[in-house]
Amino acid sequence: MRVLITGAAGFLGRKLAAVLLSDGLSGTAVHELILWDQLPIAAPEISDVIIRSVSGDLLDEECQEAAMGDGIDAVFHLAAVVSAQAEADFDLGLRVNIDGTRALLGACRKLGTCPRFVTTSSVAAFGGELPDLVPDTQAPTPRSTYGMTKVVGELMVSDYARKGFVDGRVIRVPTVSVRPGKPNQAASSFASSIIREPLNGEAAVCPVAPDTPIWLTSPRRAVTALVKAAEIDAAALGDDRVITLPGLRTTPEEMTEALARIGGAAAAARVEWTRNEDIEAIVASWPGAFAATRAKALGFGADESMDEIIQAHIEDEL
Repeated sequence: MRVLITGAAGFLGRKLAAVLLSDGLSGTAVHELILWDQLPIAAPEISDVIIRSVSGDLLDEECQEAAMGDGIDAVFHLAAVVSAQAEADFDLGLRVNIDGTRALLGACRKLGTCPRFVTTSSVAAFGGELPDLVPDTQAPTPRSTYGMTKVVGELMVSDYARKGFVDGRVIRVPTVSVRPGKPNQAASSFASSIIREPLNGEAAVCPVAPDTPIWLTSPRRAVTALVKAAEIDAAALGDDRVITLPGLRTTPEEMTEALARIGGAAAAARVEWTRNEDIEAIVASWPGAFAATRAKALGFGADESMDEIIQAHIEDEL
């Protein structure tokens, strides 16, 4: 099986690649893995797997040819401009999240083989006045540029699937915590930094109110969901190719309480509460909880507690 990952230098891309190389996909071993990102990626050497690195823009036809010229069985499209960055740079958000997705779908269409196409959307697809528990039937109402671009991506993948150009699947992923590495330009970046940095003995700033509702998932669950989305039989999805994932409803206050239980009171004391109106406006537009009824029926799961999420981060990263 030949598999392509875009945004492969990101932490989810790296973790997904490791799982695919170890476990394969739908019971079939991955014999060729293409890692595509803006920056060059050092491809690991594995004796029985061809691993190729492609660096460059999604709209670059030469990169498309290098990544997909010999055909592809499955695509995991993770490349994106994140929330606060898309809000600050409107044109960049559109170019990467909309034009890039369209270019990749177009390259898949040219293959004529209807490859499986998995991509991520976000809870930012919703905003404004919403019920406390958002049902699966809720129409997307984004209140940010990032959310808008993700909804456009959902519609494009769904229509390409309807036309038979790709076998598309979109998962709306909760905020992922705890992300390894350094803070990024996502408005939700604090949801990782207020756990990650204190565990490393560093201070972190929470820019939103302590009682702000947040819908979370761990990196482990996110990668598991990506693989599961690719492996689900198309007949089980029918015409609706967008799946809102289950998550854990929590707040920054509850997160720091869990941090104190797992990492000690000194770690929790390293969180500074300094509100940022711009970040608050974006985060406050996102719903705090989803019913995710369909996803649960399809077998997708959620983390049981913030303690579990923090412990998983310690085991996987520390």
